Amino acid sequence: MGKDAKARIQKGKILSFVPTGEYYFTKGIKAYHRRDFKKAKKYLGRAMQLEPGEPMIICQLAIVSTELGEFENSNRLLHLILEDLDQEMAECHYFLANNYAHMGFFKDAYHHAMMYIELDPNGDFIEDTEDLLELLSFEAEGLEDELYEQDDLIMKQEQARDLLESGYFPKAIELLNDVVETYPEYWSAYNNLALAYFYLGKTKKAESILDDVLDRNPGNLHALCNRLVFAHYQGKTKAVSRLMESLKKIQPMFIDHQFKLGATFALVGEYESAYFWLKKLYKNGFDGDGPFYYWLSYSSYYTGHEAFAKSIWKLVLKHSPDKENFEPWGVNKPIAIGFEDYSGSIFQKLESEYIEERLFAIFLASISGKAGEIFISKRFYENQKLTTMEKNYVSFLKSGTPSIIKGAQEIAEVLYESHQPIGTVESGLYLMWFSVFVEISKSGLNLTNKRAWAGAMEYVWYKASNEKISQQEIARRYDTSPATIGKYVKLVNKHMK
Repeated sequence: MGKDAKARIQKGKILSFVPTGEYYFTKGIKAYHRRDFKKAKKYLGRAMQLEPGEPMIICQLAIVSTELGEFENSNRLLHLILEDLDQEMAECHYFLANNYAHMGFFKDAYHHAMMYIELDPNGDFIEDTEDLLELLSFEAEGLEDELYEQDDLIMKQEQARDLLESGYFPKAIELLNDVVETYPEYWSAYNNLALAYFYLGKTKKAESILDDVLDRNPGNLHALCNRLVFAHYQGKTKAVSRLMESLKKIQPMFIDHQFKLGATFALVGEYESAYFWLKKLYKNGFDGDGPFYYWLSYSSYYTGHEAFAKSIWKLVLKHSPDKENFEPWGVNKPIAIGFEDYSGSIFQKLESEYIEERLFAIFLASISGKAGEIFISKRFYENQKLTTMEKNYVSFLKSGTPSIIKGAQEIAEVLYESHQPIGTVESGLYLMWFSVFVEISKSGLNLTNKRAWAGAMEYVWYKASNEKISQQEIARRYDTSPATIGKYVKLVNKHMK
């Protein structure tokens, strides 16, 4: 080896090569232009690993996935950009529109094409988008009618949700039955229908609806979550444990599924799992509503994140001021959100088309500590739904005017001794009682044996909820005889609507 060669070796340096996302992105683009899509996918996938937050890399990988016919993977990447990285990246809507059109999902294609035009009316793909919309008009005859139906469906679903959260269960059932008749595979409506029946105490009916959903749409997450909620409220510990373990294995991709799973875990007290899903949504920028922040605060507090829980509670009060004094570090226990009966909810029930709900509202007012302000309010006096029975009820509460309604109130008070606070499930018992009372009032039956009536009502409610309980147990609870309970159970059943 010569002297010069030795000198060159001594002066030489070994340079390490650290590949970057940009390096692999460039190689991926070159492979794409050569139409070597498999190599392009390989290089761009590596670039994404190195720079996971770069939307341009992810978008190009989505385009390559489309070329390979992997439309679902392409859509997943495009939604990742819009939901987590850059919602202003309008071209993603154009690519989504193309993908959905290829998959035959014309309503989704139309939606994203219109979104692209709205966000970038002078964009590079505007002519292509207009051509796509023209093609869609041929491919999906009647698309506008379908979109109108879809809007109508969403509107009805929102109405039903509002009715459920306000405690208008019978009205919600009417609306949801109409929805499932018109849209027999709209599973969300079935799940809400099951909730409405359950909160009315009709547990068998509710569970049969969930069974039907899971039979026709196996693995439906909302139905599985509702099963856990039902088991929790019924005190079925073995079923709760089994369902909980199954749900913990699920890793949902969609935001609404993650929210449903997190809120369900929080409702049943499984706060670690609840915190995992709800905090994940929060970190990803999920723009939640009152219920989201409510359960996030509760799950945070009960997993030791007290400071964070208190900061989130400020958002709860911003969305739902009536949740004041229901913070997790207070004395109140968490209950199913949307069913607390503050004065606003009482007024809504007073304006219900169902007399049992209006009577229930008056009872709630009587125990709320706000009866005075409710019964002298303009909104109360202008209520055209109130009949003579409700007016007599209020007169009795104000002045003690003798009336058959006295028995209804006193029996409800006996029930309240054992069934408070009045949450989602308990409201079904009271609604059932006032429905029975309306029928009793027509027959002139005597309501003096208050504990027997209350015990019989509770027994019938438990049986309707598919709960195992004996008349002997009820008799002990209400300090009367099994024979007396049996006699009044027959009277209650006779006057059930």
